[in-house]
Amino acid sequence: MDTSNLDIAYLALSAILFGLGGFGLLVRRNPLVMIMCVELMLNAVNLTFVTFGRMLDDISGQVIVFFVLVVAAAEVVVGLGLVVAMARRRPGATADDLRLLRG
Repeated sequence: MDTSNLDIAYLALSAILFGLGGFGLLVRRNPLVMIMCVELMLNAVNLTFVTFGRMLDDISGQVIVFFVLVVAAAEVVVGLGLVVAMARRRPGATADDLRLLRG
């Protein structure tokens, strides 16, 4: 297995993106920003899968990325639905105000 400098750079970029997404998820309280941070983390994982697939000369990394993208799309649909429902009830609400959706 011959790793090039480009593969290592991709893995470093992926680690940085994942760290930024995790930091944003822990620090920010805006639900829309939190969803964007989760998406950033999922895309960092996708970059890692593609990079390891390239390093191992295997297509299974790209197949896993396809399934991760499907999960990410479903997460966005549910998450945005919750954010819109919460914003209609109380503009300027934070993630702590999700208890308002109990009905």
